[in-house]
Amino acid sequence: MLPGFVNVHNHTPTVLYRGAIEDVGIAPSYMSGIPKAYALSREESYHLARLGLYELLRFGTTTVADSFHDPEALAEALRDTGLRGFVNGRIQDVEGASLIKGGTLEHRHELGERRLADCLEFIKRWHGAAEGRIQGLLAPHATNTCSRELLREVRRAGEKLPVRFHIHLSQSKSENDQVHEHYCMTPTELLDDVGLLDERLVAAHCLFVENSDVKRIGMADVAVAHVPIGNAKSGFLAPILELERAGAVIAIGSDTVSADVFESMRTAISLARIRGTGHTLNAAHALRWATRNGAAALGIADEVGILAPGMKADVIAINVDSPNLAPLVDVAGILVYSGRGTNVDFVLVDGRFVLRDGQPVQFDGAEVLAQARKVIRRLWTAEGRPPLM
Repeated sequence: MLPGFVNVHNHTPTVLYRGAIEDVGIAPSYMSGIPKAYALSREESYHLARLGLYELLRFGTTTVADSFHDPEALAEALRDTGLRGFVNGRIQDVEGASLIKGGTLEHRHELGERRLADCLEFIKRWHGAAEGRIQGLLAPHATNTCSRELLREVRRAGEKLPVRFHIHLSQSKSENDQVHEHYCMTPTELLDDVGLLDERLVAAHCLFVENSDVKRIGMADVAVAHVPIGNAKSGFLAPILELERAGAVIAIGSDTVSADVFESMRTAISLARIRGTGHTLNAAHALRWATRNGAAALGIADEVGILAPGMKADVIAINVDSPNLAPLVDVAGILVYSGRGTNVDFVLVDGRFVLRDGQPVQFDGAEVLAQARKVIRRLWTAEGRPPLM
């Protein structure tokens, strides 16, 4: 028995791209021959979100922080699949296409105002829904897609709401370069300047933070969403243990690359050792990142993340009668270094079965897969690349 995994950074509808864009090296949504995520309908986003949540659930995640341009679809999918989720849409005032084309940062005030207003309205409708399983987030996209003025507006809006902030931070060298060119600051310094750098912030990636940024993030008690598999895929390594030593809370995010948290934990350990940190990060430590720290990052450490009297019953059971989980000498060691998502036998969220004997309880898994495949086939076929199934 384990506390359910807490995934603090994900975009479930982008399961649409997996396996088809990893070798491209840049954001796919603005390339020819690639379906456009921003053009998905509510129904299409919903079916893809359900597929992503089904995968998360099957592999033991009980709580996810999920953001996408259409948060209603995410919230509806969470409601119907039974997971716990922190959700909001993408707040930005720069069109992503201009960044991909290498253009300068052209902020459109009216775009940012509209996106922020939409997100505030979403929070009003959905925060606390599904018996409290669904909560809102204020999620400015990144420091290069949000102007300083918009970031300040987000901060002011958040002062009146019981929600966390979530942002991509220094996820690329181009983000750092663009922010420096525009403001003569690092992205971390910009967040500090607008008042967003504090214990309510979840900062995803932090791949290209400078040494001074590491100290600043740590002193502000920021939570860092570490995406180890995404890091490995990109060929870059975040200074994750340096961030933790400085005071940051480190938690695990999948970024829709792989929902198997066991894989994420052991990849995190491997990357830390490649960075030359020795065996400082061990199995028990990584397991804490995937459970207790994730809950702390999202502000629910008094509700989930450990198995203890008085906590919500977000619980996963591991079937240890499996050849990859023998010998059972060191429990954390065998789970982290040899475990797989398919070893998850049943899952409870808030004391209710949502997975039993590896099968979903609250929805028809075959129907979810079939509906998502229809969407995937339609979108990829329109781009001249029909999927095999």
